[in-house]
Amino acid sequence: MEWFNVSAIWKEISKIRWPKKIDLLTNSIQVIIFTGFFVIFFALCLAVISALLNSLGVL
Repeated sequence: MEWFNVSAIWKEISKIRWPKKIDLLTNSIQVIIFTGFFVIFFALCLAVISALLNSLGVL
């Protein structure tokens, strides 16, 4: 277990590529837009299904 020591752990931690602030901001905006799209999509689906069921007299 030569990798299981403090110096080997620090060496592995130094290999991690942490995201830059601009990358983090871009990815966060993309996630918010993507989530918003699905909120609108499912709300429209719910409205269409509800209108269809109302026109059939089920609801």
